[in-house]
Amino acid sequence: MAYDFSLLRVKVDAGVAFATIANPPINLITLPLMGELLRFAREVAADDAVRAVVLRSDDPEFWLAHFDVEAILRFPTDGAPALAAKVEENPYHAMCELYRTMPKATIAEIGGRAGGGGSELALSFDMRFGARGKTILSQPEVALGILPGGSGTQRLPRLVGRGRALELILGCDELDADTAERWGYLNRALPPAELRPFVDRLARRIAGFPAQAIALAKRAVLASEPSWERGLVEESHLFQVLLRTAEAPDLMRRFLEQGGQTREVELRLGELAAALARPRRA
Repeated sequence: MAYDFSLLRVKVDAGVAFATIANPPINLITLPLMGELLRFAREVAADDAVRAVVLRSDDPEFWLAHFDVEAILRFPTDGAPALAAKVEENPYHAMCELYRTMPKATIAEIGGRAGGGGSELALSFDMRFGARGKTILSQPEVALGILPGGSGTQRLPRLVGRGRALELILGCDELDADTAERWGYLNRALPPAELRPFVDRLARRIAGFPAQAIALAKRAVLASEPSWERGLVEESHLFQVLLRTAEAPDLMRRFLEQGGQTREVELRLGELAAALARPRRA
């Protein structure tokens, strides 16, 4: 299969699809990038030549920054928020579920920062690996008056436990790779120079096994998990409720005014999240 994308560089080798994110300056999840990530998930899920998928970035500081706040500010907020009938009505949830459920092994190679929607996408992968001293994970949404609306409120508690999930979600602080490994967010935290060789070896090793065995073994593991439907639908609804508050658009605009979504400021996203809690100066 020929993979044709503008913001992803895709190479298939020995049964592994390596997709490299390339949306400078900070790999922000813009609507075009989200569209490509969704289309890639659909295409690679149907590619019989692929048995493992790796999503990575060559930017040493950013894997995926977060979802585009300017785009969120343009989301429609007319009328009361409707309760979705199914997960697929939320395009971001649908995308994350594709990576979680496709009959391939999905691996997130997180060599830099993954915040907000980037973190949520990583949480949807089968495995996550990070680099000591480089990988930073965060859910800054509450500081902007919203909540993690791309599945984070559902995936984090199952992965790291309720208390740690709430520490990340309500504290809006940054999680380093070593702590993320201890908590179970990351499978492993590796020295930066060892991250890519380790992921390459693991992905190629998995891809060397029979495709049906990989697919059905993953299906069996997925069957051990409680249903996601109710929680994801509720998260989507509550995200829409918060978008209609007075605080959310004000905080998101303040975030952008103070340099959010610029490379310099995004490198200290935790500091900016804390600053948003301070009252405006007269």
